[in-house]
Amino acid sequence: MSVVIVGGHDRMVTQYKKICKEYHCKAKVFTHMCANMSNQIGRPDLVILFTNTVSHKMVHCALAEANKGKADVVRCHTSSSSALHEILKNACCSA
Repeated sequence: MSVVIVGGHDRMVTQYKKICKEYHCKAKVFTHMCANMSNQIGRPDLVILFTNTVSHKMVHCALAEANKGKADVVRCHTSSSSALHEILKNACCSA
């Protein structure tokens, strides 16, 4: 399963990727808006939006790409590791 995480904290990027690896997911993490973000997102199975730490522009870009690829979108207000564990546990069990 491929996962794109939009938002979160810079210092947590390696932990986000490690947690995704535990659930056998390949992850891309975007904590800041980059120039060609829409091209870099690709066609993930799941898009996770950490809404507390993300700009509206990044949300719109991520949602547009998720709709193109029919990806599931999960919004979470907190960007903690326990929140990511819970999201991936629910996503991997339902897949």
